[in-house]
Amino acid sequence: MFQAFDSEAVDPRADRQAWMALLARAPLDLLESALAPWSSAAPDWLRKPETGLYMVQGRAGATGERFNLGEVTVTRCALRLASGGARHVGVAYVLGRLHRKAHLAATADALLQDVAHREALDANLLQPLRQWSAQRSAQRQAQAQSTKVEFFTVARESGGADGDEDAP
Repeated sequence: MFQAFDSEAVDPRADRQAWMALLARAPLDLLESALAPWSSAAPDWLRKPETGLYMVQGRAGATGERFNLGEVTVTRCALRLASGGARHVGVAYVLGRLHRKAHLAATADALLQDVAHREALDANLLQPLRQWSAQRSAQRQAQAQSTKVEFFTVARESGGADGDEDAP
């Protein structure tokens, strides 16, 4: 396949990865309010919502050896929705035991794959989620900044390079 050199290649997977990350972190009330018009759609369940444990790994200093940090509860599901003659598969993995949240996230994933619904869902669901995510990130950053402690050394406070104030 040939592509023009002066245009960027568009990866359709990148869009889906971005919206799935937003949907996984979204609060339940935002999902319910945005997906209310599509709540009557009966899904064809490929995997009903089920809860299990995942092992989370960490790294010391982001460069060290991996170690098992602990387990987290995750709910997953997969469904198929018929939309305008096409049948799109939606999947969701969310932290916690909220089966309704996993169902709504998978429904949104399936609907977003249909071009006919994408614009409306982008305006009513994804944009509010992006704003919520940015606000949440700013709150966390402000909270972390409020706990910042600056330590001064005696040499920096006195102004002497070697820490001796009485030097000629």
